[in-house]
Amino acid sequence: MPITADTVIAITGASSGIGEATARLLAARGASLVLGARRIDRLNRIAAELRAEGAAVTTIPTDVVRREDLDGLVARAVDEFGRLDVLVSNAGISKIGPVADGDVDGWSAMIDVNVRGVLYGIAAAQPVFRRQGRGHFVTIVSTAGLKIVPNMTVYAATKNAVRTIMEGVRQESTDGVIRTTSISPGFVRTELDGSIDDPAMRAQIRRNMDDFGLSPDAVASAVAFAVEQPHDVEIGDITIRPTVQG
Repeated sequence: MPITADTVIAITGASSGIGEATARLLAARGASLVLGARRIDRLNRIAAELRAEGAAVTTIPTDVVRREDLDGLVARAVDEFGRLDVLVSNAGISKIGPVADGDVDGWSAMIDVNVRGVLYGIAAAQPVFRRQGRGHFVTIVSTAGLKIVPNMTVYAATKNAVRTIMEGVRQESTDGVIRTTSISPGFVRTELDGSIDDPAMRAQIRRNMDDFGLSPDAVASAVAFAVEQPHDVEIGDITIRPTVQG
């Protein structure tokens, strides 16, 4: 599907990192955008920069743990642009640490953001996609779910839950209406480390990001690649990681 001004794309977690990079790339390719995030000031700054470059962009405060916020994001797309073609579910947090730490609150937070947030987006957008006769769910997952390592057990579990959801939606949508794409990045230079509570672990993850992490632009390019395929072509899974990542 070539990206044009008639291509309406909503992005969660769009105020920084992969979400911001995706917004900038898709705007440059001509898409009309609905950007959602909690940090509305940063979101509005990005939107103003994109509008100055000629893009059609609207913003809306979006906390993905609130179902009504995802309903509002989708409704804004339809109200502003008349449709929604793609929902990029990018918002996520990482409360990593050994399971033995018993960080029940951290686990619950990851389930709320990483899993329920994706489900709320699907619930909000799927009726619109069905009504239009087409639509595309693109979800940012993680290589953490492909290679299970210590301290990322529950984080990986949330990402694998999302991978399962996306495959289930795909199999329930073989009538050609809805496409699904799961993109699993390795280390990327983002602000994801900011959600890690343990100072030593946060510092280590930050070092890895800074030492060999990909630019968020690399993941944004993967999003664009999946979106730009003809509607009868579905790119189900993309894994993208630094060549030096183990």
